[in-house]
Amino acid sequence: MSDSVEGYDSDNIFAKILRGEIPCDRVYEDDHVLAFRDINPQAPVHVLVIPKGPYRSIVDLAEQGSDVEIAAWVRAQAHLARELGVADSGFRILSNCGVDGHQEVAHLHMHLFGGCDLGRMIEPAG
Repeated sequence: MSDSVEGYDSDNIFAKILRGEIPCDRVYEDDHVLAFRDINPQAPVHVLVIPKGPYRSIVDLAEQGSDVEIAAWVRAQAHLARELGVADSGFRILSNCGVDGHQEVAHLHMHLFGGCDLGRMIEPAG
């Protein structure tokens, strides 16, 4: 993995997982995507889906990723929903981006939650 995206920190935890420096509980992997169980699950099904490229956010992936990388990332999420048994009952995918979005790791990642009633995502403002 190269640091081709300006400002990408190659020492973030997901970059280390991709390099095999930190273990993870893999549930899916292909040439462009890695998915693994969250170490602090918030639902019975809670996996993280990350592109293997050095993208900080969906903006980076959309602007600098190849069509193949983008398609693989989206298809992996759908595949996982089906494989993890939540495609029919319902699930949530969530990506926190940037400071205001409370992104904790500056490597694009999508949380896939399911396996229970997830409730409202946010309360209406006001």
